[in-house]
Amino acid sequence: MTGPRGEFLERIRQGGVELSPELAAAFARVPREAFVPDGFQRRDGSWVLPADPDFLPTIYHDDVLVTKMDGKVPTSSSSQPSLMALMIEALDVRPGHRILEVGAGTGYNAALLASLGASVTSIDAQEDVAVRARTALARAGIAGVRVEHADGYPGRPRERFDRVIVTVGIAGVSPHWLEQLDPDGFVLAPVVHAGTHPVLRVAGPPVRARAVCGSGFMQASGPLNAPFPDAFPSPAAAMAELTPHAPARYDPPLDESTYRDLWYAAGAWNRRASHAAIPGRRQSCLALLDGTRSGGAVVPPDGSVWAGGDEAAGYGAAAAAVLDRWEAAGRPPMGAWRISLELAGDPHSPIWVPHRWQI
Repeated sequence: MTGPRGEFLERIRQGGVELSPELAAAFARVPREAFVPDGFQRRDGSWVLPADPDFLPTIYHDDVLVTKMDGKVPTSSSSQPSLMALMIEALDVRPGHRILEVGAGTGYNAALLASLGASVTSIDAQEDVAVRARTALARAGIAGVRVEHADGYPGRPRERFDRVIVTVGIAGVSPHWLEQLDPDGFVLAPVVHAGTHPVLRVAGPPVRARAVCGSGFMQASGPLNAPFPDAFPSPAAAMAELTPHAPARYDPPLDESTYRDLWYAAGAWNRRASHAAIPGRRQSCLALLDGTRSGGAVVPPDGSVWAGGDEAAGYGAAAAAVLDRWEAAGRPPMGAWRISLELAGDPHSPIWVPHRWQI
């Protein structure tokens, strides 16, 4: 394989994925460009069209391709290939598996699953997204995928699946998905935790989960994103003026993976954990947000603590305590946590939400 696709597999591997031969062959075989025929949005907000010289080179980078916007809010995309690969490997797909995919996106993820020999039912709440995914799959010559316009929460009543994979950020797992699984099946879903969407492997009864990897997804609507008591605060777009509370602990700063581990632990130990945009930094930082969501404390990757707002001292101390506890626990990785879930959300359409964490 030459040209832009020639380096694609290596770029995915550089994203931290050990590709099985079967999945590597699927990525090499399925043309990603067939699933974005109308182009996609760059990270800088500009639109890439098929006639542009960087159309194919950009498609075969390890990056998300946003394909639909509602104003300034992305509502559909083709996920980052290395994240797709991590989730598909964790799904442990076997030929003949029946897979329910909640969130069709462009259809590319379903195409990869079908290329592994699975039979895929993909549903999307946006009718135009479902239509485009169905058309793209036909264009690419992919068999074994059924795309339907439907709400994801009920799943597919009266049908059975070996796996459920969710490609949209959710507050909790639908009980219907678990009911529709055959024995030894499980749900793989990005469930909100401290303002991020770590991917959980959920099975039951009893309903338990473990974290697979970190991620960031567009947020679902409806029952899958219903509010519930003691939910994490949504991220803060801006914070009050921050002042130093504790000096940096890490030189060099924590790398992305280890910082994500700290972030996950913060969410397990403090329900005010989320993230906040900080002036002068490209990436949002781990934050403990007060009730106004404009104050609290921020912990950058260097382990310093900055605090602001009316309760700055208390939140600064709480952030420092999280760091102390994480160090004392031996810096547990995200995958070390075992998670218990409970029913919450809309009483008429409940969801299983993470409730208790243990290392």
